[in-house]
Amino acid sequence: MTRNDFLKVSAAAALASAAPAQDKQPNPDLGFTDTPMLPGMPWHVHDPARPHPKVVVPGNAPGAPPSDAIVLFDGTGLSKWQQRGRGENQGKLIEPTWKLGDGYFEVAGNSGDLVTRDKFGDCQLHVEWASPAPPHGNSQSRGNSGVILMSRFEIQVLDAWENPTYADGQTAAIYGQWPPLVNPARRPGEWNTYDIVFEAPRLTGDQVTKPAFVTVIYNGVVVHHHKEILGPMVYRQVAHYTAQPAEAPLLLQDHHDPVRYRNIWIRRLGGYDQAE
Repeated sequence: MTRNDFLKVSAAAALASAAPAQDKQPNPDLGFTDTPMLPGMPWHVHDPARPHPKVVVPGNAPGAPPSDAIVLFDGTGLSKWQQRGRGENQGKLIEPTWKLGDGYFEVAGNSGDLVTRDKFGDCQLHVEWASPAPPHGNSQSRGNSGVILMSRFEIQVLDAWENPTYADGQTAAIYGQWPPLVNPARRPGEWNTYDIVFEAPRLTGDQVTKPAFVTVIYNGVVVHHHKEILGPMVYRQVAHYTAQPAEAPLLLQDHHDPVRYRNIWIRRLGGYDQAE
């Protein structure tokens, strides 16, 4: 072997032995384990072992459901719902009798509330609704319905266009507790939108360990921001908690008025750092 051949072989061997060492060098873009621990958590700052969130495909238009949503009404049928019977059906769950229209459904007055077949706790909810046009009645007798989370916590539905009523019972109020921060109402017959983020209460028996909280965006405007709910909706009384399940159906209220609904979807909300 000549001296030049020896030098070439030696250089190649040196490069080969260096390659594994280079491969083992940490990639700072993937995180660090020599950083401080986050307070109360098992993770370093920028921890490479921390779980990544699952991928959710957003809706293809504003207000459209994302890929992980449960579509409760897509304009074609009420298969996701049951109805609380009245009269001879009092105390029973029956098939819905609310009127189905072209892409919407409408409250059939005095027929009973609609409830979802599924039960929900923490959730993100999208609902679109319209009060009757021309309007009829005044105050609480004008376009009244309600979006009632867990069949207990009501976000008021009401025609709020030039229709005075008590503040904690007007449109988008946490009924009987908190008026909305502002009133971004549309005219009667026009479609309104509620986007709601709800945190269910936590109870041990009838003892509250964490009350419910709600954020409501009404026609694109924040009207409640992580507001504490005092307890289930009650009329002319102070709300308070009693023992309840961790999940319960979503309810749409029959308050006699022919309010219309469309494009309803819901997402269950989990916690941080869930496995992919």
